[in-house]
Amino acid sequence: MRGIDTSLAPLTPFRRVLGQIDWLMVISIIGLSGFGVLMIFSAIHSNAVFLANALHWKQALWSALGLCLLSTILVFDYHTISKLSYLFYAVVVASLVLVFVIGRVVYGAKRWIVMGPVRVQPSELAKLAVILVIARYFGTRESTEPLKFRDLIIPFILVIIPVGLVARQPDLGTAMTILMIAVVMVLVVGMERRVLLYLASAGVAVLPVGWLFLKDYQKRRILTVFNPDADILGAGYQSMQSKIAVGSGEIWGKGLLQGTQSRLHFLPEKHTDFIFSVLSEELGFVGGAVLLILFLVFIQRCFHTALNAADKEGTLIAVGVGTSFFLYTMLNIGMTLGIFPIVGIPLPFVSYGGSASLTSFIAVGLVLNVRIRRRSSLPFYQSF
Repeated sequence: MRGIDTSLAPLTPFRRVLGQIDWLMVISIIGLSGFGVLMIFSAIHSNAVFLANALHWKQALWSALGLCLLSTILVFDYHTISKLSYLFYAVVVASLVLVFVIGRVVYGAKRWIVMGPVRVQPSELAKLAVILVIARYFGTRESTEPLKFRDLIIPFILVIIPVGLVARQPDLGTAMTILMIAVVMVLVVGMERRVLLYLASAGVAVLPVGWLFLKDYQKRRILTVFNPDADILGAGYQSMQSKIAVGSGEIWGKGLLQGTQSRLHFLPEKHTDFIFSVLSEELGFVGGAVLLILFLVFIQRCFHTALNAADKEGTLIAVGVGTSFFLYTMLNIGMTLGIFPIVGIPLPFVSYGGSASLTSFIAVGLVLNVRIRRRSSLPFYQSF
């Protein structure tokens, strides 16, 4: 037609997708990843071996690959991806079993499958598998009635298998986190009040029994939270050094690369589990607050996507991912502050780790996918 420029018409769908992307979420994860690369370099710069291995550049590479995976996920409808959730779940469970056969032991835990220069941690994939399979199971459920006991049997089996395998590695922190993610997703679906009361009562009653199955070092870590001075050179060493690092940063910090706890190697696992301690010592309260604001923005956008999803499946995916990041962030930072036991939980996007980084970016891609494909119809949460 005359007067109408159709030269940009093929780009319209692409532009529409770009317009639907939650750029605030994207900016927040890029900011967190940038913090991660910077603080990993700061944590390892005084360690010749780690510096020679260029762990900070490896983390930058994992982040770049993660962004590519995120972009690829946006091409496919999340419903199409969700159809493969049971297959993905089976592969992850098989990998968790394989860990016990060919896995490598690091720091007393058998969690990694080593294939040449590549190390894969299946427990990181397990949380994503549980999110997808639970979202698929309840997302395709036709009934809108509150869940009864019989409705929870299959989901319980789907969750307890990877949780049990991860706990046996042992990685109790990740196992409990996966379980809590599943619980939150089930609560979003809704269950009968009596079922909720029975399950809550059973959970409280089983806690003393669970204590009997903990290993001695796990018990010591829990007891250290209540009495941190009881074993300063043993179970309480990591927590004590971490709190010293955080407190010594004060308001503005000692400056980048100037952290004494990190540089003098008092702080253990400083580029992984205790990366927040390094950041707090060098960038102070202000740097820690900026990091927390980025996490707050990101997690809020996850739950905002859940509230505006087109269907139950999309809502559950976004809730599961948002809950996962909330729990990991809370537990890691709480661990460095001595509020929670030392459980070996990484700080998402910031701690060093290829499996954790790639899994995090894939999870974000799923949430963005849900947001892009939301419809103007009534959101799931308003259908009750």
